[in-house]
Amino acid sequence: MKRFWLVLLSMGLIMAFSVSAFAVDVKVSGEYYVAGLYLNKTSLANDAQNNPGTAFYFQRLRVKTDFVVSPGLTLVTRFDALERIWGGNRSTPGTTLAPNSDDTRAEKENIAFEWAYIDYVSPIGTFDIGLMNDGETGTIFGNTYQPLGRIKWNNTFGPFTLKADITKAKDQSYSAVSSTATYTDADDDKYGLEGVYQWKDGRAGMKVTYYRYADSEPAIIPGSNPPAAGNYRKTYFKFEPYAIAKIGPVDIQAEINYANGNLKSYDNTSLGTDVKLENLSGWIDATANLGMAYFGGTIAYVSGDDPNTKDRQEGGTLNGGTDWNPCLILFNYYDRTYWVGTLAGDGGSTNSGPMSNAWFYQGRAGVKPIADLDIMASLSYASADKKPAGYVGGSYGWEADVTGTYKITNNLSYMLGIGYLFTGDYFKGTAGASQVGDDYMLINKLTLTF
Repeated sequence: MKRFWLVLLSMGLIMAFSVSAFAVDVKVSGEYYVAGLYLNKTSLANDAQNNPGTAFYFQRLRVKTDFVVSPGLTLVTRFDALERIWGGNRSTPGTTLAPNSDDTRAEKENIAFEWAYIDYVSPIGTFDIGLMNDGETGTIFGNTYQPLGRIKWNNTFGPFTLKADITKAKDQSYSAVSSTATYTDADDDKYGLEGVYQWKDGRAGMKVTYYRYADSEPAIIPGSNPPAAGNYRKTYFKFEPYAIAKIGPVDIQAEINYANGNLKSYDNTSLGTDVKLENLSGWIDATANLGMAYFGGTIAYVSGDDPNTKDRQEGGTLNGGTDWNPCLILFNYYDRTYWVGTLAGDGGSTNSGPMSNAWFYQGRAGVKPIADLDIMASLSYASADKKPAGYVGGSYGWEADVTGTYKITNNLSYMLGIGYLFTGDYFKGTAGASQVGDDYMLINKLTLTF
């Protein structure tokens, strides 16, 4: 009996000393979706030996949990779970990270934590420290989020906001899990500074990021004969001016991304030739809202690499971003590329999203016959900025899309869409006699937010 009371007293003391932990306020939010997809052909080449259609259901659960320790101090976490095809094959466990993730695809098919960082509102600004999203600036164009280790700071001065960040993209130092590393200073790091001005109906800003990617420096093997190719750094600046504004009934957004510097800068020029980097991308998007109806358009550009300039790379570093999915088939990363895979043509041509080496034009119109229903149709055309060497043509083709989204409740919506791609001659690749065929896709998605 004495032992029972001793245990009970001990538990009481533990609870008393842990009272601060029980005072944590927990806020949970998230999203769950389940979708069905049908793609008529998995290759755009008519002469492909095995070119079946595909149809399956897929889903994802994403949960964000904020632990509010005290006013101004929060631990923010997020995990993805059960990101898989119903009844489909599971991914082979490995160490390769899934696209836009800090976890492997196999982990995300079960449960994978993506975020864990401290959000601290201090007297000199807000600090975020830990694993969080990187790659989101300005408008949605060009954004490709990926959880990385970061230190961020921002503070507001009237209508101005100043932001700064340090990001560790890759670390190759000696550690318990990389005990064979014999080099230092071979990491990938980013340093960013952003200023934003905000007014009643919009905001404008600019971010400057310095990239120092040295992960290729260790590629040289000491004592090898001939010496291994490597021992170079990638160092460049990226400038991102953007603006988002509402002028009367028209919503306008625009962004330019310009990267300039060194794609390859060798410490020992006998190992290779230096290559300069000069990439450009941008877009302008406008939508006019006229009561029940709306219409708009988009022009987007991502520079391609000129095959005739060996000492300079004009394309390949910047792209339209995986967050921006303007069509159901072309340049659609999340619903098409991630779940179906690369859409191949002939002669080496592919489309895997996001948009690269392209001019893109889209016109769209929509109607909201009732408050909870949105029906939108769009017609898009894309062509290559620089036709790859030996390619038959440079047109990606035309795509017509129709989507309808119905808001069942405040937290539950249903989307149905159909897209038809009139395939262009870009997908004939280098095989001049090949033929390409059109393709179409059907998708429906049920999304719950909480």
